[in-house]
Amino acid sequence: MKNFLRSAFLLAASLALAACWHESSSPPAPAVPPPPPLPQSERERLAPQVHVDPNEAAALISSYRQSHGLSAVAPDPTVQKIAEIQAHAMAQENLLSHDVIGTLKTRYDAAKLSRATAIENVSAGYFSLADALRGWQSSPPHNANLLKPGMHKIGIATAYAPGTKLLVFWALDMSN
Repeated sequence: MKNFLRSAFLLAASLALAACWHESSSPPAPAVPPPPPLPQSERERLAPQVHVDPNEAAALISSYRQSHGLSAVAPDPTVQKIAEIQAHAMAQENLLSHDVIGTLKTRYDAAKLSRATAIENVSAGYFSLADALRGWQSSPPHNANLLKPGMHKIGIATAYAPGTKLLVFWALDMSN
């Protein structure tokens, strides 16, 4: 029963709220998540266990990009730090936003990184990397970011927000 409930939860979580931003694109239409299939107490129990391995994420995203004729991406410590700070800031504020601690431009400028082709996807409510990626791939603006030509560096992070509805916040940053 526990595995069935977890599988049901993970399936529903893959449809959770997500948002993305790219400097040259207009904001996506807001997504409305379905109600969670598990009680909040069960979600709270599982959420602290959600973590993402940047190497695994880079491998999965690289495979997806290469299947579309694009370059692979590799973890980058500076881009990773940008993603970690963003995920934690969203979790701390319980706010799904690209601008919770400043714009992408200001964050990249502060890190002395070129943002000429920088992108960011943020989302919340996903409980696995596979579900987060499926969510981003099924959203045209998110998918456009995943398939942005010229990307080589990646940073991806999760942050747990106890007591919130979405519980797990995600930030994916990629740069040239």
